[in-house]
Amino acid sequence: MPHAETPTEPPRTTPRLYALVPCAGFGERAGTAGPKQYEALAGSTVVGHTLTALIQVSRLHRVLVVLSPIDALFEDRAAGFSGWVARCGGATRADTVATGLQELIDRGASASDWVLVHDAARCLIRPEWVDALIDDCLEDDVGGLLALPVADTLKREEAARVSATVDRARMWQAQTPQMFRLGMLRDALATAAERGISVTDEASAIEATGRAPRLVRGHLENFKVTFPPDFELAERLLRTR
Repeated sequence: MPHAETPTEPPRTTPRLYALVPCAGFGERAGTAGPKQYEALAGSTVVGHTLTALIQVSRLHRVLVVLSPIDALFEDRAAGFSGWVARCGGATRADTVATGLQELIDRGASASDWVLVHDAARCLIRPEWVDALIDDCLEDDVGGLLALPVADTLKREEAARVSATVDRARMWQAQTPQMFRLGMLRDALATAAERGISVTDEASAIEATGRAPRLVRGHLENFKVTFPPDFELAERLLRTR
């Protein structure tokens, strides 16, 4: 008796959107006893608030959290998270994002899909801010990032003293999410690694290829919890929402 043919899934014509949350760092500047993303905050944890916001963005097909291979805390500190988890993080943020992109491909994502990389420690992110980024970048040839124009006077430091005043004209402070095509970002990170280029965020890797990411105005509240006073401020803001 002949075997019935296994139906194949038709190729997708509409790109999917994924969120990738690098969560493999320790956060030495935060002054916490353990990884800062697992610190208690306003009835949850830092990463718990981050993921709660991301899973409310209906256009995201999946949210992938990339952890350190030795992470033993995530399931306890982000209880109830229903997205994807991979313990394949690297020594640097760029390494963690690169391995996360490969994990998405292994789980069915394609090079033409969009990936929104978001800091685990930007725990005040709101779903509507993510949607605004998607709206502005979905038809863009490059992609882009949330960012804020710099309002303050900028000083360059040397030995704890001002060495110069930096022109703030056309200066923006990068935030996340940062949204790019998966294949474009994967190739940009690989090229930067081969050339020894320092990559501090995903946009800098894209910039190194000669492309210009789109700037989408973000919000002052979307700051990255980094130093000890940031936890108190984040706590107050989250509790007043």
